[in-house]
Amino acid sequence: MIARVAMGDRSAFDALYDVTSSKLHAVCLSVLKDRPEAEETLQDVYIKVWQNASRYASNGLSPMTWLITIARNRAIDRLRARRSRPAGTAADLAETVASTEPGPESVAIRAQERRMLDDCLSAMADQQAQAVRAVYLEGATYADLAEREGKPINTVRSWLRRSLLSLKDCVSQ
Repeated sequence: MIARVAMGDRSAFDALYDVTSSKLHAVCLSVLKDRPEAEETLQDVYIKVWQNASRYASNGLSPMTWLITIARNRAIDRLRARRSRPAGTAADLAETVASTEPGPESVAIRAQERRMLDDCLSAMADQQAQAVRAVYLEGATYADLAEREGKPINTVRSWLRRSLLSLKDCVSQ
């Protein structure tokens, strides 16, 4: 992928980012101990990779080792720069407060889990899948679903129980 990035292949760069970003983010975060700064550093790392991919020479080192070295060195440079600048003002310190937003890894995991859930729901019968979506994703009550389907509430509960067991089996595979 690095060779293709060196030729300016944006899709290879996207693929390289997808495969390596979580590991390189962890490297930056372990050095800097500051999530926003680690994210900025990670951006700098990928800019450097884009600009210097042609300099990569597989001299026995794996591509991941090369990328980790770039990330670690860039994070150390940023750490040294942080130590050399004077203490920040209150506004500067406010920027370092940890974000409550989920990190890139959490977002990726949630997206993968969502795709898996959608795949499992699509493998179920339409009526079962709609019942699960209505109650557990849209917030409908058993009574609402029973009224909508024209079935007794106990029948709806049985559908949902069997559907959830089926969903559990599918997700655990």
